Amino acid sequence: MSKLHATAFTVTALATVYIGSILAQTSSSGLKAGDSAVVVSDTAPALIGNEIIAQLKKGEHVRVVEVRESWAGVEFNAGGQTRTGWVEQKHLQKTSVATPPPVPAPTTPTSPLPEKSGEWTQWRGPNRDGKSPDVGLLKTWPQGGPPQGWRATGIGVGYSSVAVSNGTVYISGDIGDSLMLTALDTMGKKKWQVRHGPSWNTNPAGSRGSPVVDSGRVYLLSAQGLLNCYDAPTGAGVWQVDLKRDFGGVQEQWGYSESPLIYGNLLIVTPGGRNCIVALNKATGQPVWGSTGLADTAHHASAIAVEFQGLPMIVQMLKGGMVAADARNGRFLWRCARAVGGAACASPVYSNGYCFGATGYNNGGACVRLQAVGGTVQAQPLWETKDMICHHGGYVIHDGYIYGNHLEGWSCLELGTGRVMWNARGVGKGSLCFADGMLYTFSERGGQVGLVQATPQGFQQTGQFAVSGQGQSWAYPVVIGGRLYLRYGDNLYCYDVRGADFKS
Repeated sequence: MSKLHATAFTVTALATVYIGSILAQTSSSGLKAGDSAVVVSDTAPALIGNEIIAQLKKGEHVRVVEVRESWAGVEFNAGGQTRTGWVEQKHLQKTSVATPPPVPAPTTPTSPLPEKSGEWTQWRGPNRDGKSPDVGLLKTWPQGGPPQGWRATGIGVGYSSVAVSNGTVYISGDIGDSLMLTALDTMGKKKWQVRHGPSWNTNPAGSRGSPVVDSGRVYLLSAQGLLNCYDAPTGAGVWQVDLKRDFGGVQEQWGYSESPLIYGNLLIVTPGGRNCIVALNKATGQPVWGSTGLADTAHHASAIAVEFQGLPMIVQMLKGGMVAADARNGRFLWRCARAVGGAACASPVYSNGYCFGATGYNNGGACVRLQAVGGTVQAQPLWETKDMICHHGGYVIHDGYIYGNHLEGWSCLELGTGRVMWNARGVGKGSLCFADGMLYTFSERGGQVGLVQATPQGFQQTGQFAVSGQGQSWAYPVVIGGRLYLRYGDNLYCYDVRGADFKS
């Protein structure tokens, strides 16, 4: 067990997470998330795991962001930067109830944003690996975070991330009894909004899949399995298929959460069941192939395209593990069943002949090495880990290391061996995006956002701030065109993260 999880209060919290409960944000002392407090003891140690990261002094003011039993997770100022740590509540006294940080009216710019918004046309970016092509971005953030460009509301509630293309930002959300697809301009003003189908009201309620943009079309899959194609400039419907009705789809209880994959002229999606993975003509929605030799229940991850020694594959996370099918015809190629169970929400990742996938609920992850044998591809199990138990937030590979969500924090593993380089709490359990050597981490609770160096040498956070919203935030952050997009409930925020040498 890492230092991060050694304290009793964290172990209790993890047990709560495993059974699906939401941690209470109040305590017997009256402190709750959002309160302002002052240190009343001569000194108050601030901890991450068993490590003391700061000694807070009497009279120092803090902001409470989370409460667990006798401990309070607090924000405090250290050397001009906002940091977070755990402090025993006996050292604190509430001073007032803090109001949420002020935000500008929707679509009101507070900083001059770059003219071009960049192209982030699909789930997890241009290469579907969670990595932005932007360079020349800020390496540290000022106290309070980078400049905010705008905030838009009225997109509905849910967990969809944005797709950005041709000066338009696309996102989905539930409004009342309808799942809505919304298009905004680069300043956050609504261009159009259309009804996709019924909303998802089963806990947790809210939209799931993120839109995908290609060749003047927008594609979106609903939790119920409705896959629609729209005209990108206008939102007019083009075609629709129903994964359950048309393909006999079999899905887990929390609904489809996939973002479809565009692969050449094909759209790849995962109904589950006997037609586990299917390829459609992206222009018409007509079936081209269905996977053979593969029958499994669809979970919540989105597929990726991999080419290994000239052999194209579709790699996906299913109930039975990480699998691959031939991208040309859907023929089953290989399966890694080492890390399965619970809910497979995060997409697999690939780099230099290695595929890695991880799930939550104490299952962990596994890595395979690909081998080309007799005109096909096989997967050799390489290593397994319990140091990347990833519920929702995903992981990225950079320079031979995997960075990702692990339980209530973050881990770095060596890709070739699975060796643990570090574990840290940071902003807590959440999702991430990589850009210009940095990890943009976004907590699922309290709107906390952290900037972390992508280095195996140790966890080094260089900025932190918070956005307002309600409930849990499972939407991944997106960095493109010098902009950081953060979705929290019905709020979509856009921040300017350009440095002096910015290039997109």
